[in-house]
Amino acid sequence: MDSDISILLEAPSAEEFVMLRETANWKSPSLVLVNQSIQSSLFHVTIRTGKDLIAMARIVGDGVMYFYIQDVVVSPNHRQKGLGSILMQEIERYLEQNAPSNATVGLLAATGKESFYERYGYVIRPTEALGHGMCKFT
Repeated sequence: MDSDISILLEAPSAEEFVMLRETANWKSPSLVLVNQSIQSSLFHVTIRTGKDLIAMARIVGDGVMYFYIQDVVVSPNHRQKGLGSILMQEIERYLEQNAPSNATVGLLAATGKESFYERYGYVIRPTEALGHGMCKFT
């Protein structure tokens, strides 16, 4: 890992958030909505090289029963350097300290990234006890 990498437990700006999501070919709503979403998040972790945002992740939810891992993104130029693992280690540390017993932690993995999250104890659905996870995009 580069020596000028900084791991920060802070939110990115709305502009940075949109730019990093675009590197993953993810769409974003308006900056006003992105800013509201960022401010409503429970937890953020960002990784920077100098002042440049190169990776981020966050947790959204009610902070009591439900926690949802969202926007785990590493810039294409910085992939395969362990940054995704650093993001998830910080996410897991937050959850260990803040999610009570029997809370539900969810995420939607990008195609082909399921095994990455399995390392942290997440299961692919359906299982014998759990049905398919579902979502709706508006």
